[in-house]
Amino acid sequence: MTIKNIIKYFLIFCSVLVSCSGDKDTKVSINYTTISKVAKSISNKSFNPSTLLWHKKPAVEWENAFPVGNGRLGAMVYGGIKEEKIQLNEDTYWSGGPYSTVVKGGYKELPKIQKLIFEGKPLEAHKIFGRHLMGYPVEQQKYQALANLHLFFNEDLEVENYKRWLDLSEGIAGVEYTVGGVTYLREVLSSHVDQTIAIRLTASKPGMINFNTELRGVRNSAHSNYATDYFRMDGKGENELILTGKSADYMGIEGKLRYEARAQVHANGGKVERNGTKIKVSNSNSATILFVAATNFIDYKDVSGNEKASVQHYLENLENKDYATIRNGALKDYKNLFERVELDLPSTSTSYLPTDERMVSIQTDPDPQMSSLSYQFGRYVLISSSRPGTQPTNLQGIWNKDMNPSWDSKYTTNINTEMNYWPAEASNLSELTEPLFKMIEELTDQGAQVAKEHYGAKGWVFHQNTDIWRVAAPMDGPTWGTFTVGGAWLTTHLWEHYLYTQDINFLEKVYPIIKGSVDFFMDFLIEHPNGKWLVTNPSNSPENPPEGPGYEYFYDEVTGMYYFTTITAGATMDIQILKDLFKYYGQATEILGRDTEYAYEVLKSRERLVPSQVGKDGTLQEWMEDYGQLEEKHRHFSHMYGLFPGNVLSKTNTPEFIEPIKAVLEQRGDGGTGFSRAWKMALWARLSDGERANSIYKSYLQEQCYLSLFAKCYTPLQVDGTLGVTAAISEMLVQSHEDGIELLPALPKEWDSGRFKGVCTRGAFELDMMWKNNAIKTVKVLSKAGKNCKISTDKNPQIFADGKQIQVKENNGFIEFPTEKGKIYTLEY
Repeated sequence: MTIKNIIKYFLIFCSVLVSCSGDKDTKVSINYTTISKVAKSISNKSFNPSTLLWHKKPAVEWENAFPVGNGRLGAMVYGGIKEEKIQLNEDTYWSGGPYSTVVKGGYKELPKIQKLIFEGKPLEAHKIFGRHLMGYPVEQQKYQALANLHLFFNEDLEVENYKRWLDLSEGIAGVEYTVGGVTYLREVLSSHVDQTIAIRLTASKPGMINFNTELRGVRNSAHSNYATDYFRMDGKGENELILTGKSADYMGIEGKLRYEARAQVHANGGKVERNGTKIKVSNSNSATILFVAATNFIDYKDVSGNEKASVQHYLENLENKDYATIRNGALKDYKNLFERVELDLPSTSTSYLPTDERMVSIQTDPDPQMSSLSYQFGRYVLISSSRPGTQPTNLQGIWNKDMNPSWDSKYTTNINTEMNYWPAEASNLSELTEPLFKMIEELTDQGAQVAKEHYGAKGWVFHQNTDIWRVAAPMDGPTWGTFTVGGAWLTTHLWEHYLYTQDINFLEKVYPIIKGSVDFFMDFLIEHPNGKWLVTNPSNSPENPPEGPGYEYFYDEVTGMYYFTTITAGATMDIQILKDLFKYYGQATEILGRDTEYAYEVLKSRERLVPSQVGKDGTLQEWMEDYGQLEEKHRHFSHMYGLFPGNVLSKTNTPEFIEPIKAVLEQRGDGGTGFSRAWKMALWARLSDGERANSIYKSYLQEQCYLSLFAKCYTPLQVDGTLGVTAAISEMLVQSHEDGIELLPALPKEWDSGRFKGVCTRGAFELDMMWKNNAIKTVKVLSKAGKNCKISTDKNPQIFADGKQIQVKENNGFIEFPTEKGKIYTLEY
């Protein structure tokens, strides 16, 4: 070693003993000889392939970066070498401010629209609806990107042993590589406990952490001629960067959100110095960057918050906390949710490949644990994007790099928002539905105004889209806006929550919301000219144009597009959702002992709803009339709602419709968007065809899934397909929507053995099930509410509780036994 190097390392050693400005790492002892445990497990193939994503290269596209989130703050981590870019979001940063889209007096035109639809004049009805019943503004607000944190390293030497990963078992994204004999490690996490995104940088030798960092704002440059989303970049002291700004005005709605974001840099040893809006870290042993942010958003009507005070509160909470403390707190909180469920399927030699290679190899070589990884990634996304007190998971979760994101990255409720929450109850994340339920409650505000002014009805109604300001009127155009059952569909999630938890207090609380939806449709339903049926009018089957008399492409004055209309009466999806809504409402009145006379009238109306019908081509009809479809391979499966996620059609109760359902699935094929394929997986699972569901899953990985495991909607990133796949995999292994629990209802042959621990079912049961050679071996049932447990079986298992065998009833392929709350019952086959 030269004299120069001896002096260099002596000075570095001395710097470790002296705390630099803002140092929070001096409490942490540093072991310079070890690399990341995750990186080591990747090298020796000892990691759990059901909980680790990893790649050999940094992400180039945003969609392939790894997400972290705490429900409110989200980040996308690229894992760069010369430059690391961490894209940042805060879930309440949207364009605009509180506003209403209610148009008064629209109900006066409703009878004309209904008459025209019954007379087979959809284009005329479309035009009147567009002029008088559409909300105004016709469009809604946009979810916004907040900031980008850039770290510049300027490493010019060749990089060796590069790995980046997302460890689902801990909720941490990491990257490790070696340059010039020094191994560098970065970790990024988003702590729910401390409301911060923490970035940790370490090296295998002292004094080797060197970088520049800058916190940059984002502006709507595409609309720079009128955008008003200005930001300012400042600094404070030697170790803090500050970003402040406001939301953009949009569609005449003033941008009333203000935000503040701060990044503090804390280094162990070396030097930290700020020059304007950049901070330079030199010759440090380690460094931690803490990012916090807030807006002045209180709720959908109130923007009187103090973003600066909120940020200051977060920073004060972080004082005297080193990275180890922040990390440990985040892990404890995260694991409390994530570790509730384990899904272990067979591992193969390809299970330890980089994730991108696994997505290719599974097309020819079985890798069942890849399905486990997709299942757990969906749970991770929900944990990261939906926590009590946050906004619900939107089209992109909480991750968004654009000021004009696809479909505004808002809440689309003709499939997407519902799919986001399909896995919540079964995957043992029940409390994460709170943001969705809060949104439903808030939608009843403008929803009641829309019911009165647009339809002349009681109760509340909501259509196919909303934003953070909870507008409820029809939007986009009549082609989409005539979907009146968006709110009704959302209320089925309230009922499902009750079924999974058996929480009477919850049912009491949400009963007025469910009843309000029923009230609207009891007013809105109109008698069909045949004198027999009650139908919704207007109606549509989401985004799919019928082919029939009066339906043709035309130039739409609302959208300014040459397009089609979907307006009709009594679309099958409407009717199926209302059959569920009315049935659930009747059951709720029985449980709560109220409004029984009204419930009788509701159930009588249910009997008059349009029956399921089979068309001349042998498929289940999508519309009341036996129409064809202008788009042959449509991505939506709206009239399949009754099979999944609804409970109107089934193998057991409506066997006469199973072949017509299969005919629809065959006609539309296994392709389509990410969300479409996830839905198809779940539908085939309900039809007990695990092989078909597994085949669709593999094609989803190949064609509609990013390397991050986020789903595509053709090209744009969306989380609906991600979460829908989680729900579908669960349906393949456990179902409980009918009278009892069905185990392994759609098990692919490749999944011949495994364990599913912690999965939940209706009736408030939690299962720990193991199978081998495609047959159940043991099941442990935790009873959370003390209800009778009913399980389908073709065998006669012995059942034990507290070491004693218990007696069971056997009936039509089911066994049934009483349970006590909190007890575990073991079934041995």
